[in-house]
This record gives sequence, C-alpha cells and structure tokens, in this order.
Amino acid sequence: MRQFAFYILVLISSSIWSQTKLDSLQQLEEVVVKADVYLKTFSNTQTVSVLKDSVISRSTSSLTNLLNYNSGVYFKENGLGMVSSPSFRGTTAQQTAVTWNGININSQFNGQTDFNTINIRNFDDVTVRSGGGSALYGSGAIGGSIHLNNQLKFNTGFKNTIYSNYGSFNSWDVGYKSRFSTNRFSVDIALSRAQSDNDYEYVDSEKENLNGAFYNQSLSANFAYKLNSKNILKLYSYLYDGERHFSLIFSTETPTKYQDVNSRTMLEWLGNYGRFTSTLKIAYLTETYKYFPNIKKDLHTFGEAKTLLGKYSLDYKLFNNASLQSVIDVTHTTGEGSSIGKINRTISGFSLLFKQQLKNFLYEATLRQEVTNNYESPLLYSLGLKYNLGKHYSISINGSKNFRIPTYNDLYWEGSGNTDLKPETSYQVELGQELSFKNISLKATGFYNDITDMIRWLPSGNLWQPINTDHVVTYGLESQLDINVRFQSHKLSLGGNYTYTISKNQDTDKQLIYVPEHKASMMFNYQYKRVSLYYQALFVGDVFTLSDNNPKYTIDAYTVSNVGFEYALGNEQQYVLGAQAKNIFNEDYQSVANRFMPGIHYNFYLNFNF
Repeated sequence: MRQFAFYILVLISSSIWSQTKLDSLQQLEEVVVKADVYLKTFSNTQTVSVLKDSVISRSTSSLTNLLNYNSGVYFKENGLGMVSSPSFRGTTAQQTAVTWNGININSQFNGQTDFNTINIRNFDDVTVRSGGGSALYGSGAIGGSIHLNNQLKFNTGFKNTIYSNYGSFNSWDVGYKSRFSTNRFSVDIALSRAQSDNDYEYVDSEKENLNGAFYNQSLSANFAYKLNSKNILKLYSYLYDGERHFSLIFSTETPTKYQDVNSRTMLEWLGNYGRFTSTLKIAYLTETYKYFPNIKKDLHTFGEAKTLLGKYSLDYKLFNNASLQSVIDVTHTTGEGSSIGKINRTISGFSLLFKQQLKNFLYEATLRQEVTNNYESPLLYSLGLKYNLGKHYSISINGSKNFRIPTYNDLYWEGSGNTDLKPETSYQVELGQELSFKNISLKATGFYNDITDMIRWLPSGNLWQPINTDHVVTYGLESQLDINVRFQSHKLSLGGNYTYTISKNQDTDKQLIYVPEHKASMMFNYQYKRVSLYYQALFVGDVFTLSDNNPKYTIDAYTVSNVGFEYALGNEQQYVLGAQAKNIFNEDYQSVANRFMPGIHYNFYLNFNF
C-alpha cells in the first residue's frame, strides 16, 4: 500500500507541474506514442487481433474472460477467478508469452502468466499475436503471444472514464482512467479493483464453491514528455496486489490462500534523427508471492524475483520502403524462494531485423542470438512474406524457429532442479489468407509446429525432476470472421473465431491433455440509436485429462451463452448503463476436472466518460 501511495503522490505532483508549464510550450504536431513498435512493424505476415473499446468494457476485468470469448486461445480455469492458464495453438501455458508494453513478463519461477491476475482496465488495448515470436519477444513465444499495451497521446486535453460493475456473488469491478496531455506533455493514469465472495452454487447440485473469495487491485501511471522535436522521454509504471483463497474440491480440505505483488517500471528515450530512429529502454520488474497452506496460520512459502533490463535499438531507413534494425539487450535477474537459493541469471541478446514493402509484396526477416551461462541458446530466426492479389485478397506465409528457456523452478528447485536442461525448441510454418471488403473480412490460417526437448517433471527415484523428453507436433486451422453493417440508425455487427487443433505427443501418438480439437466463439451486436443488444457464445470441445487419452476421464464439450443490454445517456451519449445475464441456459460445465463453473448469474454496470 505504501507503493500505491507513492504512485498517487507522483501523479499529483506531475499534474501540477504540467499545468504550470502549459502556456510556455510551443505547438508541435500530434503524436501517438507506442512502446511496442514490433507489433506494427514486424508482424505483417502473421495474424494480429486488437481488442479494445466496447469489447473490453463489456468484459469482466480478468484477461481470461476477455480472450476466452474473443480469440482462439483456450483456457483451463480452476473455477471462476482461480488459476487460469492458456493453450495457444495446442501448446502449453509456458509456451505463450505475455508482454507489457513490449517486455516479456512471464514468471521467472514457472515460466507462465496466470491470466486471472491481469486486470484489463489498466490497458488501452490487448493484442493477440498468433504464431511464433521468440525472435522478437524472447522465451515462450512458441504458440503465440499476448500484448498488454498503453498508448500515450499528445494534444488531447483532459479526459476521464469511470467504470463500475456489480453482480452476483457480491462481485465488484471498478476502474478509473484519467488522461491529460498538452503539445509536449502526456499523462495516463488508471486505477482498478476487482473482488468477489465467489460463493456460487454448482448447477444441479446442493454444493457451492467453498473458499473461493478473491480481490486484486492495480495502478498504472504512464508519462511522456517531448524534449524537443526529435526526442521524447517516456515513463511506464504498473503495480499489482492480489489475494485469492483457492477453491476446495471437498469441504474437508484445509483452506489455502495465495498473495502476490508485482511491479514494473520502464524508462524509454525515443529519438528520431532523419533516417535513424534510436530507442533506449531501461526497465525494473519485481515478482513476489506467498502461499499459505492454511489460511488460519501465518506459515507460508515464498518466492521473489527482481529483474533489471536494458535494451537499445537503432533503426535505419535504407529506402522509403525498407528499414534495417539492430537490437542489443541485457537482462539480469535475481531470484530466491523457500525451495530455491539466491540465484542470479544474466541473458544478453543480439537481434537483426529487416523489412521491405514493394508494390504488392512485403517481406520481413529477423535473427536473434541469446547468450547466457546457464544453457546454450539456439539461433532464432523468422521469415515472412505477404502478397496482395488485388484490393480485397492477400496471402501470407511465415516460418520461424522459437524457444523457451528453463525456468528458475526447472533449474534450481531444491533437491530436484536440473542445470543441464536445454531450452525447448520449435520450428513453425503457417499459411494465411485474408479476404476483405468494406463491411466484411475473413481470415484463415493453417499452421504446423514441431516442438522438441519439451521440459517435463518426471519421477526419478524418490524425487520428481525436470528433463528434456517430449517431442510434440501441433497443427490445425484458425479462422476469424467480422461483419459490420449500418443502415440509417441501425448498426449490426457479427464477429466469430473458430480453431481446430491437433496437438500430439509423437512418442505416444496421444493428444495433449487440456487441448480441445474444437473451440469457437462469437459475438452479435445490434444497436439502434442509444440502445444496444448483444449476445456472446463460447463452445469448447471435449478435452482429455489423462495423458493416455482414456475416454472415461474426459471433460465433456460445453456451450456457454451470455446476453447484454446497454443504454446511452447524455447529449454526447457519454453515460452507458448496462446489464448482463451470463450462462443464460444454466450450462453445467467445467474446464478443469472437478472445478465447476457458475450457472446463470447477473451483473450491472455503468461506464461514465467526461
């Protein structure tokens, strides 16, 4: 809480400073500052979907809920609000990279991100990038990557948004976002909190979700200042504090809880000098957790990691249609925990990126080599091509080599860590097609991914130890449809995602557990003047829960439907009242064995812009 108070003081002092300097600043052209330039510059030959605006405001605060209904990513969730891990193109949770303004934030301990610890109210957009991206974003970007982005804009004045949501199970979701900018100074502040008793009853049962309460709160504060017409200084910061009581399967179990606090700070200096663009980033990240095996006692296990990152990139515009970029980065991490001694790890990376846009043809290529004393890292690369056949149809192909480094738990867990582990390595190829007209677009991408040296924890004598063992091949199809039609005061929109995925262990010829062959989602929205009605649906096919694919131990397919209503008030329709009914058909379903999700439930929200 002291850190929260510190950030608030910084906000107040910065706002006062900006107002006193407002009149003395000269006029400069409007600029939108983005921290993650790779998404726009070097992702043209892969599928990238941006979620923002009404899609985010109609979702609950968790990143799990947003992506479950608006992407092809599958999630296994240990009950509502509990631990949530993704499977992207048939891969594991550790093989999905999560970035914050261009920096990989997967846990140093287990190599993944719990998507129920990410509150989407603190970000301007969430971007889903399908396919390999380790040459750009480092470890874990094998199946795909999720990007949490903040945008800093100049010369937009003073804008505020308040969001409040109350629903079943005494659930609260509140957020406040404020933007203030002049020609030279920009500040973006966001506060959010979500909490719930989470004591829902199981469908067709007298049982209820026990020990499921949770809360999380987060604060982001982002600043940008134009030193002159060529140089911009930016500061991004984020603080998260959360606690969850882990749901019980049986009432006789001992209640447990988990606390975590994460912070991120990044200073960036952007310089534009004719054909050269220089970017220097310095970031500091902390990750702390405590696990209480009995919530009535103060005894707990813990882990803490601190990361210092430096990154410099220099972009040179060879021609008007071609650019070459070199990147050097160094990451130093110190970590320790109850079962891990104090360990240091330093990773240096060297990258070279090239892109050229011809008349109807674009190609991009990247190379990356990492150096560390803990393991031998492979040379990473990617090559993508895109060709436009007329105005409405394009075809693209992309191939890449990707990897995932062993985590702290893999390498250093007391009594079991294996310092001889090799990184997981994957080779991927994908072929995409896009058909686009004024009111409709259709994307379809076929993919193939060959993963070797997958790290698994297996019994070794009386201990479990991580080893490089599995050879996994995943392949399938991703598709996305968007339709938008407007007739006078009527607006209709329809969006849908469908994913077909085969993910097999090559030694056993069995599908990986918790990877459905079929997943689909859709959204339909109708708006007439101030009134909006919308419908969401999510379908997930059968999943195996045992590696031998025993049909007796599968989770049945399920379909969940939600409906919502919105009404806009005010002269500029700046007040939006909304109501939602979720799981309207009272589907009895679970995404993890014996972790049942709620039946029909409701929530009401107000979105206020001023």
